[in-house]
Amino acid sequence: VQLQASGGGLVQAGGSLRLSCAASGHTFNNYHKGWFRQAPGKERESVAAISWNGRNTYVADSVKGRFTISRDNAKDTVYLQMNSLKLEDTAVYYCAASQTWYAPNIAAEYDFWGQGTQVTVSS
Repeated sequence: VQLQASGGGLVQAGGSLRLSCAASGHTFNNYHKGWFRQAPGKERESVAAISWNGRNTYVADSVKGRFTISRDNAKDTVYLQMNSLKLEDTAVYYCAASQTWYAPNIAAEYDFWGQGTQVTVSS
């Protein structure tokens, strides 16, 4: 059972990246999905989340208006489109899956985690 995050890389400030998180070994179509990030020396923080049917989303204030979360259940994949990237967006980004939508911004609500993909924003 695995969530595989990809799409990270090195990008200049103001640029864009799209992260993907695909599932293998298990079907996560009926799970809510979230993206979290962790910068060196900082705690893991929620970035965005989307309900299993895509009808509900959560986006952290720090990325609102710049990041968009979406999902394609036919591909069992969730995406994070990141635009207007800033230096402070540099972090390892993790995708996760949860069976509940009580607190989509809380890491403890998530049952499955991907391995993370590095996003580095340079000046």
